[in-house]
This record gives sequence, C-alpha cells and structure tokens, in this order.
Amino acid sequence: MNSEAAVDLVGRGNREGAALFRDWFDELNTTATSGGQAAYVFVMGSINEILKSFDLPVVFPEINSLQTAVRRVAHEYLEEAEDYGYSPDICGYVKADVATQLRGGEHPMGQIPPPTLSVLTNACNTYIKWAEIWERMYDCPTFTLDVPGTRQSGRQTWRGDSDFEADRKYVEVQLRELITVCEAVTGRKFDIDKFREVLTHANTMSRSWNRILELNQSKPALFSALTDGTIFLGVANGFRGTEAGARYFERLVEEMEYKAANGIGTTIEEEYRLLFVGVPCYPIFRRFNELFTDWGGTFVNSTYLWFASGGTNRGFEYDLKDPIASLAEGVLVSVRDAMDAMFHQDVVLADMVDDFGADGVIYHPIKSCRTVSTGLADGRRYLTKERDIPTLFIESDMMDRRVVSEAQMKNRIDAFFEGLASRRQMAGTKG
Repeated sequence: MNSEAAVDLVGRGNREGAALFRDWFDELNTTATSGGQAAYVFVMGSINEILKSFDLPVVFPEINSLQTAVRRVAHEYLEEAEDYGYSPDICGYVKADVATQLRGGEHPMGQIPPPTLSVLTNACNTYIKWAEIWERMYDCPTFTLDVPGTRQSGRQTWRGDSDFEADRKYVEVQLRELITVCEAVTGRKFDIDKFREVLTHANTMSRSWNRILELNQSKPALFSALTDGTIFLGVANGFRGTEAGARYFERLVEEMEYKAANGIGTTIEEEYRLLFVGVPCYPIFRRFNELFTDWGGTFVNSTYLWFASGGTNRGFEYDLKDPIASLAEGVLVSVRDAMDAMFHQDVVLADMVDDFGADGVIYHPIKSCRTVSTGLADGRRYLTKERDIPTLFIESDMMDRRVVSEAQMKNRIDAFFEGLASRRQMAGTKG
C-alpha cells in the first residue's frame, strides 16, 4: 500500500462514521417533513432486523438526547421538561426527549419524526415508563419484548440447555407477534427473503465489530473506546441490518488491521491503558476525554461499548435457514448480555484487565442513570480484590451540566495519574 493510500485509510472510520451519522439524521428529517412512518426503539434490543425488513426508519431517543449534550444545549431541553413537570431526579435522556417532543421534534441534528410504533425491551427499567409517555402523547402502538435475564452472575444458560430453549421459544413467540404488529402498522406483508438479506448484513456487522474490539488489544491501542468508540456505536445501532452499515464495518476492520500491522495507535502518545465503566460525560465530552489524554491515558475498552452496542459486540451470527428462531436466539443472547454488562460485569472486567493489559479502571457513576450506576462501588471493590489494579471513582452526569464539576474531576484525575506514575516508578525500582 502506498503512503497516499495509507494516509487515506487511517482515520477513515471516523470520517465515514460521521458522514453516515449525518445521513441517518437527514433521513429522519425527511421522514418528519414528509409525514412518513417511523419506529422509536432503544439501543438494548432495538429489533432493527425486523423493522428494517419493513423499511421503517428507526429513531433512537437515547442517541437523540446525548446529541443535545454533545452539542451543549441539553440544559435547555432538561429545563423545559422540568418546567413541564418532570422531576430533576428523572433520567436526563428521558427529559431531553420529552422536550424534543414538546418542541414538535426540533433537534440540533434536524427534525425528529413522531412515532408510528414504539418497540422496547425490559433491558432498562426506564424503557417501559418512557414508552408510555409516547403512548400518551401520540396514541401509538407500543410493543414490549420481555427478554428473560441471567438468573445468576456468570450463570447465563446456552444453546442445548432446557432453560435456554424455553427462553428462546418465549422470545420467538413475541417476535412473531411483533411481525404481525408491523404488518398492521405499515400495511405491508412480511417478506422473509428481505428479512434474510437484513440478517446477512447484521451478521457482517456483528462479525466485524467483534473483530475490531479484539484488535484493540494491540499496543498501542488502535482507537479510543471513549471517543472513536462512540462514533462506531452510532453506526452499529442506526445502521444495523443495512448494507451501508455492513460495508462501513468491513472497511473499519480493514483500517484497524492496517493500523495493527503497522503499529499505528491513536492521536496521542500512549502511556497508560485504561478501561471505562459507565456512560461518558457528554456535557463536556471533548474536555472530559482530554483530562485523561493529557496524561497519555487511552481508553482501550469500556462497558459502554458492551451494553450500548445492541449486542453487536458478541459477534453472534444468525442462521439464515431458520431466521426467526435464530433472531430469537440472538436477541436472547445479546439483550441478556447487555443487561449483564450493567449488573454482572465484574468477572468480564477482570478478564478485560488481563486481555487488554490495562493499567487502570475508571468508574463513572452518573446522576441520570441509576440502572448503570447502581452497584459500581461494590464492583470496584470486587475488581481491586481480584486484580492488583488502580481504580478511580468519579461522579458526574451524561446530560446535566449543572452537576458536572470539571475542576473537581480534574483534581481527582490528576491525583490518579500521579499515583499511576508513582506505582510504575516503584515497580521499576524494584525490578
């Protein structure tokens, strides 16, 4: 590969991902303007595979909300929802979405269409109450998919187990009900061949995403799980089951394979390899990342890439010979896995420390999401017991800048890195 081609290849994933992201919101804007149909979904169990078989544009309110924070206008949306009557203690994503609806879909990325249908799972306890808001506002059909969770930490059942087969059949019956609902809403018959085509694209994306995460074990890390990873997540969710999404991830693997082969890391000089637990601080997203990169800290993996990827991280591939049953199995595995990322993450985090050669783990509980944040202190104690690794516990929020103290976070982060440097120096002296 010549140098000119190499220059074009490195960073291509970020450029193309940003372009696809804009295309996605352009499609939503067009749908809103034309009065077309749209489905509201969530990242943990979007069931995009069925919805794309009916050509339904998908709206992810979680992603819409975080975009208001990244673009530094979330406070306006939060205050509007609170003035409307929603408590400051309620999830910031929910409040920003409520304000978006009250504004008739007005959003920094374009016009958001109202829901024709909403689809949700039980992966997050907020989803059900959130969807009820749309039901009241728009009187739209709401479909809730109940996915049986892991009964005990580290005890997820698998194919061949009687409990797993019972759970899979339970999910399959519900998916067939969803297909019937989609037929009624769209006025179109379910096309099994198109469904297989969608699953083929989803398989390519899933296989590629799994490989990308594996490649980031390279030293130096090939991408930042915090910043670059957020771009990858946007494509993984919005374009799951599409040709554009599959092609993007194939090209992303090509870029990462090249970087790994040539020892090309991120844009910073990597000094410390970090794992991130929780949801990023979007109100000061760029600065939040700089508080770590200024010390040479690179986030090599995160639980966010795990639970917010819609299961794509698992590398699960659907069986096209029995597509609906296979989708049921994939949904059961991936949504259950996403829930484990929040509730039973400890064992996997310990493995991540080893696999990615991590120097430290950053725990980031947030005011807006009790689901993600509950139990992190206990998880931190478990990890420090199982692995001799430094950890940092910092609190802020994913949406509400009123509870984000940059100065306080900087003091804690600086002290953490000073401790890492001292630890490394002592290890060198002993060596």
